[in-house]
Amino acid sequence: MTKIFNFLFVSLFISLFASCAGQSKRLQFDAELTQFKYPFPVKEYQFESQNQKMVMAYGDLNSSSKRVAVLLHGKNFSGYYWDQIAQDLVQKGYRVIIPDQIGFGKSTKPRSYQYSMQQLALNTSKLIKSLKIEKYHLVGHSMGGMVATHLASMTNSVSKLTLINPIGLENYLRYVEFKDVDTFYKNEKKKSVEAFRNYQKKNYYDGKWAERYEALLTPFKGWRAGEDWELVAWNNALTYQPIFANEIVSLFPHLKVPVTLVLGTRDRTGPGRGWKRAGVTKKLGLYQKLGREIKKLNPKFVTVINLKGLGHMPHFEDYNRFSKVFYPLF
Repeated sequence: MTKIFNFLFVSLFISLFASCAGQSKRLQFDAELTQFKYPFPVKEYQFESQNQKMVMAYGDLNSSSKRVAVLLHGKNFSGYYWDQIAQDLVQKGYRVIIPDQIGFGKSTKPRSYQYSMQQLALNTSKLIKSLKIEKYHLVGHSMGGMVATHLASMTNSVSKLTLINPIGLENYLRYVEFKDVDTFYKNEKKKSVEAFRNYQKKNYYDGKWAERYEALLTPFKGWRAGEDWELVAWNNALTYQPIFANEIVSLFPHLKVPVTLVLGTRDRTGPGRGWKRAGVTKKLGLYQKLGREIKKLNPKFVTVINLKGLGHMPHFEDYNRFSKVFYPLF
């Protein structure tokens, strides 16, 4: 992939979302982001879960191809941010499925739901089965990496598992206090656009900021100004607990498919580091060490690719460098 092509594609991406970013100052987005246009067509998978009717939004690109990649988003995003990777995979001949998990993006925001990584993985599996897909390369970023790891452990349909800076590479509850949903809800309700931007700037991009990063905040801006913000914030809170309750470290020794960890080693994401248990001195989120520790659990199937100097969003921070190690996996 040439630098010129990447420049043109990123420019298109920026242009697409910049227009939405300008509108977000005027728009108030509802819970399902009805007013926010994704960069690809969005379909709906309707199903029942926990005695409720659910709608799972998803993209399905190049549906005629038999080679399939499934992309699972992280906690602070939804499917829209996979656009560049999805388009490049289509160019490589892949069908690309991009779900919004329940509670995220354009999918249902239930008022009551027992969230778990296993439940999100099961919902994803049902969607994929409804599309008559038997085998697929599963990719997960951040929290999506946790969902993807559970899904790979629950089914024989995953042919390869690629995890981009997944959280969960250490068992957080061994080191931090348990917090209830009310705590997370209070934090979410008062979260401002400025606070959200500053968090990402500090933790994702090494104190730097760019227009393409700002564009990714558009859904949050519209939600924060919209009438459904409390419902969105409540779902954001509900989806925090599984990060602590549904660890994935114990799953890695049992995985029997090729697993590749693509890690920006500057990443320091460590959920719960603000409320460590008394006496705990361990530093959380040392990704330059976490990859080696996970590989030791399953050296036959786990491969680690370290991207030195990059953080939690390597596919946005330096797409050229990321693509050189990512696309050879397909």
